[in-house]
Amino acid sequence: MALTVNAYEKIDNVFVIAPTGKIDITTYAVLEKKVDEILQNYPKDLTFDMREVDYISSAGIRVVLKAHKAMKQRGWKVNLLHLQPQVKKVFEIIKALPKAQIFSSVEELDAYLDRIQSNVLK
Repeated sequence: MALTVNAYEKIDNVFVIAPTGKIDITTYAVLEKKVDEILQNYPKDLTFDMREVDYISSAGIRVVLKAHKAMKQRGWKVNLLHLQPQVKKVFEIIKALPKAQIFSSVEELDAYLDRIQSNVLK
């Protein structure tokens, strides 16, 4: 199954990357290319909407961790949204990202983003 990756800017400098399909050794480069393009824009927040991802291998995990490392160096974060149970289990097992950065709904993510922006304005 081919991997497709859609990306969009949700609000100013807040990007969402939404892959569809399996992220494995044969498809991870598609995701990596899109992530690299987004990172060149120096986003303040980067969310992976994983709703349509039903499998992720170590190659896919590396792409997410690469994005996490780049964002962390800039003082920003990577978030994961709508993880399928089997994909969520992979992230839990390897403890790749803090649990606080995994969201079950858009509403939960938006509330988090609102808090961040409110804190900056204070």
